[in-house]
Amino acid sequence: MIVQQNDEETPLLQQPEHPTAKTPLPWDQFWILLLLEMPEILSSRTLNPFIPQLIRDIGVTHGDETQVGHYAGILQSSYYAAHTLTIFYWSQLSDHIGRKPVILIALSAISISMFSFGLSKTFFALVVSRVVSGAFDASDSMAKSMLMDITDATNMPKACSYVPIPWTIATTIGSLIGGSFSRPADRFPNIFGRSELLKTYPYLLPCSISALFISTISLVTHTRLKESVSTKTPLWELIKGGLFGQSYSKPRQPLSNVIADPGEVKSKPLPLRALLTSKVLSVTASYATTGLFQMGFNSILPVFYATPIELGGLSFDPPRIGALLAASGIIQGIFQLLFYTRLNDRFGARAVHIIGISSGIPMVILFPVTNALARAYRNRAAAPNRASVGATNGIAQVAVAVARIIGPASAASVFSYSLQEGHHAWSIYYFMIAAVFLAVGTALSLPRDPSVWEDSQ
Repeated sequence: MIVQQNDEETPLLQQPEHPTAKTPLPWDQFWILLLLEMPEILSSRTLNPFIPQLIRDIGVTHGDETQVGHYAGILQSSYYAAHTLTIFYWSQLSDHIGRKPVILIALSAISISMFSFGLSKTFFALVVSRVVSGAFDASDSMAKSMLMDITDATNMPKACSYVPIPWTIATTIGSLIGGSFSRPADRFPNIFGRSELLKTYPYLLPCSISALFISTISLVTHTRLKESVSTKTPLWELIKGGLFGQSYSKPRQPLSNVIADPGEVKSKPLPLRALLTSKVLSVTASYATTGLFQMGFNSILPVFYATPIELGGLSFDPPRIGALLAASGIIQGIFQLLFYTRLNDRFGARAVHIIGISSGIPMVILFPVTNALARAYRNRAAAPNRASVGATNGIAQVAVAVARIIGPASAASVFSYSLQEGHHAWSIYYFMIAAVFLAVGTALSLPRDPSVWEDSQ
């Protein structure tokens, strides 16, 4: 029997040519990967409800309400700026030293940065905290890489159908934590009114709660997660090779905590040039442009909620913002859980993706509509080669991280620009609709059926 060598000219996931039976999901590891989808979302969603109020409190805007969105965008983009500079190297490093060490480093960094964020009293300190988190946070990328490691073409769709569950939980819990426990001494004086610590650092409590959740996930990962990479390169060899200037792969003896596939051929991680195939670039472009709209929208939403009605927002406080973001997360998660697999099976991933991105147009149009309703009624609003899989995923993560830098910063800045006197109030909506069309355009390059790419090899 001739065994094919895995490389990046084969599909992103090496699969059997004609699978006859579905492989059961490896639940002993899969449930941990679902947990690892939560930390990045949990941390960011914890901050979202109170960031506009925090920007006001630290005085960086000097009372200019139109600048709140601008600084909120800078703060959110600082995370992705650092993320962009490091994520590919973390992803590629995981191909050599394993996924688990990289994940544990990431979780520790997120926890520390959340405590630091809660203790920050200046805008510079807030940015530093987010930069540290972004520079070390490869947990989401590693979870995706490990998912590719332990699944195949027969069970990957089913595995992906469960991913909305941790997203929904993290979005809901994070939004409720950030909205409910910010400024606790003011909101719950009978419980926290005597705490000088929480009066001095009014946003420490929600950050600490989120950090403790993430620390718990780190402990579970350390004790229960098995390594999915069966080859390992000594760090000294990586350094001699110029830190990924060459590709190394040294077989190691299977350990009890390594997931091994007896039929898999060990292959060397490929250099960057070999990873930049047309298929990888097509998927990456679609991923990045989708991320541009998604992150722009997510950064604008809490700022829009918090902006005074007379300036185009809804004048909501952090608790209400948190409740709305949590409700939105629950609805989105339930919809994906109940309908995504059925829609994907009937219409295909490409069609579902394009329709989903196109729905951003009516979502953007609802911004001025809800503000108009709020102006009219004041108290009413409508809520709106296996060996290189880590590096390949890293390319996509870098691209989407770049889009995530541009998305929050540009969208928030355009939002602030549109609020200023003499500027077109609809500038932000034109910007977001353009982002939708850009994402749809790149999605058109994707195949109607991803299996076409696999069958062509």
